[in-house]
Amino acid sequence: MGFFTAVGVEGLKIRKSKMIWITLAVFTAAPLMAGFFIFVLKNPEFAKSSGLIGDKAQLFGLADWPTYLSMLAQIIAVGGILVFGFVTSWVFGREYADRTIKDLLTLPLHRLSIVMAKFLAVFITNFLLGAYVVIIGVIIGFFIKLPAWSMEAVLDGGFVLLVTTILTSTLSTPPAFVACYSRGYLAPIGFILFMVVLAQVIAAAGYGAFFPWAVPALFSGIAGTGAVLGLSSFFAVFFTGLIGLAATLYWWLYADQH
Repeated sequence: MGFFTAVGVEGLKIRKSKMIWITLAVFTAAPLMAGFFIFVLKNPEFAKSSGLIGDKAQLFGLADWPTYLSMLAQIIAVGGILVFGFVTSWVFGREYADRTIKDLLTLPLHRLSIVMAKFLAVFITNFLLGAYVVIIGVIIGFFIKLPAWSMEAVLDGGFVLLVTTILTSTLSTPPAFVACYSRGYLAPIGFILFMVVLAQVIAAAGYGAFFPWAVPALFSGIAGTGAVLGLSSFFAVFFTGLIGLAATLYWWLYADQH
């Protein structure tokens, strides 16, 4: 069985699992909520009659396409840490939970190829999930007739969305190692939740630019235009992703598998 066949098999596992449909349901709710808030912001009369909802919607700024695309990027940055990490935890952890790891190890395929096939399937799934959020969000944006649509807004917003998705997906490799080390998917989910909470605390303290799990949210504009990220912030994210990838590869190649 070749490498791309292994990728196809991993993709089939994801497509046939209940996990991906639960994930889609969660990610569908996010742009719907964003669209609702932007609709409230766009209609002052409705916002006034909604009380606190209208007041909260005012926090997002103007009801236009640049603001809305920024909201979608923030959804991917924050929600993607959880959702992308959950997908990764399931792909790697289920082999231990379902006790199918022994079957993988008997295949006439190098362990390196198995791990890389899993990672490639995960990254493709994550990007498709990110694209799904953007497509649903854009449809909602046209439905509520947001103003300020322009090619410049699309290019700027698209760039932020793309980079945010890449940064967030890169941080999904450490949960893969935790899943392998713990031989399940509960520990990596706990790890992800801990990192999300820790990112909030560190960002509130003013050091979010130095903590990898806070960088995607800051880049998406969740802290406003005041947050400045240097090359060291992006390096920290990709270095963390590389460490997670290397640790997972090392575990599969050299750790005892039972």
